[in-house]
Amino acid sequence: MTASIYADVTMGSSAVGREQECEAFDIGIALMEAARAEPDSFDRTRDAARHVQTLWGFLIKDLSQPANDLSEELKANLISIGLWVIRETDAILGGHKSDWTPVIDINRTVREGLAT
Repeated sequence: MTASIYADVTMGSSAVGREQECEAFDIGIALMEAARAEPDSFDRTRDAARHVQTLWGFLIKDLSQPANDLSEELKANLISIGLWVIRETDAILGGHKSDWTPVIDINRTVREGLAT
């Protein structure tokens, strides 16, 4: 589902794309909140991590494209955030960390930035 949402974003208009990006972040945030609420549910943890990692993977790929017209500084910052999110969710999946809060917070911040 994430892949199709992001594929639509990259092909659609800017306004529609932003709405779809917000939707993808909203889904990810909801999944992470559910995983945080049920820390013993590997299925919830896996589903949240998979969604968020897929979303950030697509974002990083898009940000790496020369056609992306964001500033180089902003692209570098967002790529750095995305790599951090992927590492953190890997650590949660591997049982090395259990707190979703920082990952939820950063995703919520990025999502709010899309809405402005």
